[in-house]
Amino acid sequence: MSNLKAFDGQHCETTATGTLLRQLGIELSEPMLFGLGEGLSFIYWNMKTMDFPFLGGRIKTDLLTKNLCKNLNLALSVRETTSKTKAWQQVKQLLDKGQIVGLKLDAYYLEYFTNPFHFAGHYVAIYGYDNQNAFLVDTRQQGGKVKTSLDSLALARAEKGPMASNNLYYTIQRKSEDYDLKKSVISAIVNNANEYLNPPITNISYRGIVKTSQELIKWFNRSKDIATEFKMAANLMERAGTGGALFRNLYRDFLKEGYDLLHIEQLHEAHQEFVEIALLWKSVSDLFYQISETARVEYIQQASETLKILATKEKKVMERLGTLNGYPDRGASL
Repeated sequence: MSNLKAFDGQHCETTATGTLLRQLGIELSEPMLFGLGEGLSFIYWNMKTMDFPFLGGRIKTDLLTKNLCKNLNLALSVRETTSKTKAWQQVKQLLDKGQIVGLKLDAYYLEYFTNPFHFAGHYVAIYGYDNQNAFLVDTRQQGGKVKTSLDSLALARAEKGPMASNNLYYTIQRKSEDYDLKKSVISAIVNNANEYLNPPITNISYRGIVKTSQELIKWFNRSKDIATEFKMAANLMERAGTGGALFRNLYRDFLKEGYDLLHIEQLHEAHQEFVEIALLWKSVSDLFYQISETARVEYIQQASETLKILATKEKKVMERLGTLNGYPDRGASL
């Protein structure tokens, strides 16, 4: 595709959506896309069917792109179908018209994954195909511009399970009126802060971090394979498309860009807070690696205490960011 400018990103949804935005001539950094998508959160998720708890650092799948398009005044079209045949025909028609398309699928079936695992909330951008393969844009760590067979793509798109959708695909178009980035940044920060501060259940956002600190010792005591479970958890926090520090590095850098754009002192202070928050999250994942290697309970206790500190810090900084709506005129006129 002649107008392809593949987005070079660490997180799958910002990489896929960033590639679609580049086709529209919108080039923003990955931290800016994550922040405008109101992406920061936390979830502690533990089900009996799971080998060990999942610690996530962002909002629910599908919402980030929706928020991003709202804040950039773009038209988002999302479609699903239970028919594999229709699912491919609809995407193929868009590709034939020169439209890059976002796909949500299960990473397990993608042939370029060196360590495949079931995760049905993965995103890619598709920009072309031939008789055998689909040509995709994935994250930097998965190879950027990659290919997988059409058969494997069909399996990935139709897979069931947690976070799965029915062959979901999406496109983005400009509206007649452009966006004001300064206003969009303020709106996104305030919305994200208010969502973060009002979790619907106790395993989400700062309450979820507190819950994790309480649940760690139970997890440790009933673990069937401490070495594998805590190493995997650390890898998921630090390396699995989070940008490091469970998405806190991305949000830290978004706040820095926001301050450079708006020169609001609250953003400078919040950025400094997130520098420290990101380092503390990195220390939690480092402790998880040490737990996996030594199975020593004192590392669990240290991780638990650090999580309590993080819950307090994140709640306080989000409370301050939630008051940024006191600056709408100033932000718009800078």
